[in-house]
Amino acid sequence: MADMKVNIAGVEWNNPVCVASGTFGFGREYGEYFDLNELGAISVKGLTLKEREGNKAPRIAQTSGGILNSVGLQNPGVENFIKFELPELKKYSAKIIANIAGSTIEDYCQMAEILSDSDVDMLEMNISCPNVKEGGVAFGTDEGMVEKITGEVRKKAKKPLIVKLSPNVTDIVKMAKAAQRGGADALSLINTLLGMKIDINTKRPVLNNNVGGLSGPCVMPVAVRMVWQVANAVDLPIIGMGGIMSADDAAEFMLAGADAVMVGTGLFKNPTLPTLVSKGLCEYADKNGYASVTEITGKVVPN
Repeated sequence: MADMKVNIAGVEWNNPVCVASGTFGFGREYGEYFDLNELGAISVKGLTLKEREGNKAPRIAQTSGGILNSVGLQNPGVENFIKFELPELKKYSAKIIANIAGSTIEDYCQMAEILSDSDVDMLEMNISCPNVKEGGVAFGTDEGMVEKITGEVRKKAKKPLIVKLSPNVTDIVKMAKAAQRGGADALSLINTLLGMKIDINTKRPVLNNNVGGLSGPCVMPVAVRMVWQVANAVDLPIIGMGGIMSADDAAEFMLAGADAVMVGTGLFKNPTLPTLVSKGLCEYADKNGYASVTEITGKVVPN
């Protein structure tokens, strides 16, 4: 059997399969379906500095080939996470990634400081949030802001820093390079695409927030393309995600250049999907004569 261990920014995972932030909560419910020790890593529900209620319902809408969500980062706040959720998560061998979100650079920096003194293994910075000090423009859609916020948070973070890139940009490579200049230790991509669904009978948007983040199989070709572009432009570990529903999908991301993958929306269809993806990647590596799953990364041969 192929060696399934991967090293992401100096942190060794049991295997290259992580569960994506926002789809796994804090793992309690999924622990009833499979042994969480079978995961390489867990990216927890997005955390904010203080407890947050999120947006008003309806905040989930099913679309053709995907899901729109505008949950609004409902979470208990970083201190409550450390006190009540993290001790339970640390019972497992899976690495724990704290996903952080904020409205100001100061929010991100403060959370990085707090979490660096906790038992989390890595930080994942969600830069798809609006910067309230800059007129509401999302951090992740401005090249200069990506570099600035990454650099400021990197100064405060004592744990490896993953920057999660937004696909809602004209040039993903520019954003990836900006994160690298800012000192990112790794990149994860893609976050959700901005979308909208309208009820033709009421003539109103289905989501209370009008628009939301689109995820699921429909975004995968876009995600694979962006991973491939970024992998050919920067020298950082890449965690690929976006519509993975099978081991074959995960292999596609790794061939494009991802060092690891995240499973998100697919969990809603099959809660045990991460275990199937991990097993399938091992079989794919064996079938292709790879001694390690890491040998899959970047093997795509462009036409």
